[in-house]
Amino acid sequence: MSDKFQAVVIGGGPGGYVCAIRLAQLGLKTACIESRGSLGGTCLNVGCIPSKNLLNISENYHKAQNFSKLGIEVGEVKLNLQKMMQNKDKAVTILTKGVEFLFKKNKVTYFKGTGSFKSANKISILDDQKKETIIETDKTVISTGSVPVALPGIEFDEKIIVSSTGALTLETVPKKMVVVGGGYIGLEMGSVWSRLGAEVHVVEFLEHITPSMDREISTEFMKILKKQGINFHMQTKVEGIKKNANGAIVSTSDKDGKKADFDCDVVLISVGRKPNTTNLNLEAIGVELDEKKRIKTDKTFQTNVKNVYAIGDVIDGPMLAHKAEDEGIAVAENIAGQSGHVNYDIIPGVVYTTPEVASIGKTEEQLKEANTKYKIGKFSFMANSRAKAIDEAEGFVKILADEKTDRVLGAHIIGPHAGELIGEIGVAMEFGASAEDIARTCHAHPTFSEAVKEAALSVDKRAIHS
Repeated sequence: MSDKFQAVVIGGGPGGYVCAIRLAQLGLKTACIESRGSLGGTCLNVGCIPSKNLLNISENYHKAQNFSKLGIEVGEVKLNLQKMMQNKDKAVTILTKGVEFLFKKNKVTYFKGTGSFKSANKISILDDQKKETIIETDKTVISTGSVPVALPGIEFDEKIIVSSTGALTLETVPKKMVVVGGGYIGLEMGSVWSRLGAEVHVVEFLEHITPSMDREISTEFMKILKKQGINFHMQTKVEGIKKNANGAIVSTSDKDGKKADFDCDVVLISVGRKPNTTNLNLEAIGVELDEKKRIKTDKTFQTNVKNVYAIGDVIDGPMLAHKAEDEGIAVAENIAGQSGHVNYDIIPGVVYTTPEVASIGKTEEQLKEANTKYKIGKFSFMANSRAKAIDEAEGFVKILADEKTDRVLGAHIIGPHAGELIGEIGVAMEFGASAEDIARTCHAHPTFSEAVKEAALSVDKRAIHS
């Protein structure tokens, strides 16, 4: 006789494990199925967490090489890549085990294996020994995340032609790396290997990097990365990639048809991700997909099949861990008869380079397209005392507010700790705050957050320090 659950979550990533815990907190007998062998999904195992670890260590390595400028005399700074990778792996292990502990604490049943539908209320779990277990469920939440997109006709070997996963496990620092795609992931991983000594070339089909970002921020971002030594080839298309004895040759053509070949040790393909729905047997129960192979859902996250729900990267919206987490909580509360919801207008995005880049709400381009009249407030970190004191003064804060009501419509930051600073503006926007509300809130001195206050003051052209 198969086990019976009130709710089953397929996928133990940020959306899935958070959903399972919340379902259990709400009193439902809950199970979570994860095929990876460890919880946390792409984000925790081969994404957000290990990449931030390497970004931090590589930044420290770069800083240590320049300590003498600050009056700190040290001996030769050496890179031990193996130890660096061990440090990264340790952080991942500690956190994945932490999620397992949370499952035990909240009495979530954890199944290791690949989950798929036998019927709308019967789930098959196939473990790594190909042993099948069948469980029954009243409600099912699909949270299987996404996988990297490859270029047509090119396969990842995760040694020479790598996705973000392979870029996290390189055994040596490449002499030359080509990054295909100028989005968040490519720029973060490009930054890591550039700091560690690689010559990095970014090939981007569009005329600007980070296409979803406010254009002014994007332009400034590229200027700073160029100063750091990263090379950009914009409006350039990859025609082909061929491996050879030394690595690979990336063949490209620019907007004028001019062709160029790049010899490199490693090619990182970072052109996006696609929903991971292939092994779920969705066709068996008739779950509908859209034209991008995402699962269609209503406002409660329910699919066209009653009692089957979906969240995270497999549905519409930005493929971000925190978006999936919020959806996980919302769908759990909906299943329990409450009114869970997600405010998609206020989801932050962060690039964890140095400096960091963060964005929330509308961009200037979006406001123009919608014919929304707005005001701009900007403040440079060059005029922020904390940033100047520690020599991290690149970038600025930009706040967009409604011309009539002064309500904050969006904010964009490039500079130190931007990912933390954007949180204040997110809270303000959630409560419908005006730029004046932020400007009249006392901020500690000296802090980076004073730049947010000054940008808010600048919306009404009354910044004090610029």
